Amino acid sequence: MQLAFWATLGGPVVHIELDGQGPRYGQLIRAFKDAILTGRLPAGARLPASRSLASELELSRNTVLAAYEQLQAEGFLVGRVGSGSYVAPIALGKSASRRIAAQPVAPLSAFARRALAASEGAFQGARAPMRLRYNLQYGLPLANPALASAWRREVSRAAEEADPDYPDPQGLPALREQICDYLARRRGVQAEPDDVLVVSGTQQAFALAARVLLTSGDGVALEDPHYRGARQVFLAQGARVHGCRVDAEGLVPQALPARARLAVVTPSHQFPTGALLPLARRMALLEWAATRRAWLVEDDYDGEFRYAGRPLAALKSLDRDDRVIYIGSFSKALFPALRLGYMVIPNALRRPLVAAKWLEDRGCSALEQAALARFIAGGGFERHLRRAATALRLRRTAMLNGLARHAAGATEVADSSAGMHVTAWLHGVSHADSERLVAHARSRGLGLYTLAPYCLRPPPRPGLLLGYAGLSPGDVEAAMRLLGRCLRELGLGGTPALAPSG
Repeated sequence: MQLAFWATLGGPVVHIELDGQGPRYGQLIRAFKDAILTGRLPAGARLPASRSLASELELSRNTVLAAYEQLQAEGFLVGRVGSGSYVAPIALGKSASRRIAAQPVAPLSAFARRALAASEGAFQGARAPMRLRYNLQYGLPLANPALASAWRREVSRAAEEADPDYPDPQGLPALREQICDYLARRRGVQAEPDDVLVVSGTQQAFALAARVLLTSGDGVALEDPHYRGARQVFLAQGARVHGCRVDAEGLVPQALPARARLAVVTPSHQFPTGALLPLARRMALLEWAATRRAWLVEDDYDGEFRYAGRPLAALKSLDRDDRVIYIGSFSKALFPALRLGYMVIPNALRRPLVAAKWLEDRGCSALEQAALARFIAGGGFERHLRRAATALRLRRTAMLNGLARHAAGATEVADSSAGMHVTAWLHGVSHADSERLVAHARSRGLGLYTLAPYCLRPPPRPGLLLGYAGLSPGDVEAAMRLLGRCLRELGLGGTPALAPSG
């Protein structure tokens, strides 16, 4: 809403615009402050009478009076009995004639500059628009009404017993005990509660490891392709990131740099290719870390979901030199909004990592930690994992069958039997063509995502990262049918282009 009035008798017309955010008297205060600070309302200018302004804006007079009184209290206006309200004399700098730019008043730190560069574009389109009929974005949660009901019950029970004081920054003992029991049974990791640090998710785990282990210029080895959230953290810390080659069996140990402070690996389900690191390469990784006194960060991001064969034990279970930092998260197993994960940390790093966590946030939410501990202890977590694995298997089968039926000539599926996504390499298609395919599919209501953002160097051929957790099996099949049609419409992958319709 805009209001125009004479600032002084015979003077220029001044426009005051309300921003529509919050109470009207607050909007009015902000609008007048902006006009005064930018010089559009000069010192001595008379404001409209409260009655006329209230009538113009269709507000109550009390609302206008409240705004005027607040502006007087803050020194922006002076009131003259029987005359009205006037702009107070305020010393303004040379920039008063223009709107103050949204820039920091002092130079940014080196970390802030690196963080902005590393995360450029990360906050736009983090989740695809809801107008997409079929969104194959990786990381979308599996819809489970039963889980939502169970979680509400656990939170309600935990709230009745919650300690209102700050929690232990390392995490509630009850939750750390349950994590240790779960890891021993499901991932072969033997740990004590004192070895566990509860964090707000994988991203915070990487950030804490970077702060504790790295100084600017240190080398970090990443699989290429890799989880880009880790890359962003290490670049912001000022590390030199080395990309290490990945083949059908995962990270190639010979590609590890001679000098690096740490390496991040996904041995149980390489992200995003899905490769499973064999035992010989796992042992080579551990040898590399031990001989160079480097650290291995094992990201076991979706180790709960494997659909063929027995899951391999975590790399951490083979660690005899205490060089592996094991990271797990409940974001994939439960839901991303929970923001809880954990680190199993070497003894030498326990105190510095807990100290860094305490400095950062004083500890994760005690209420949600208590609810999660109860959920695991009562068997609800294991029941959910079994149901989720069944549901994901159906979606995965629908995607593989759909790709074979509708896009067999254009795609090659990377061999993988775990996780919540499929990697499909594109045949006879350039990287530019793959971007064209993504744009064309989006115009048809299909959300596709290339592997390029997860690579330091362009992969030898383009590929798609196809998440299936967020769709029903029927919708996954329909999405694959639409993918095949999009490929044909563009004539990609050896498929003849469809004639334009009608």
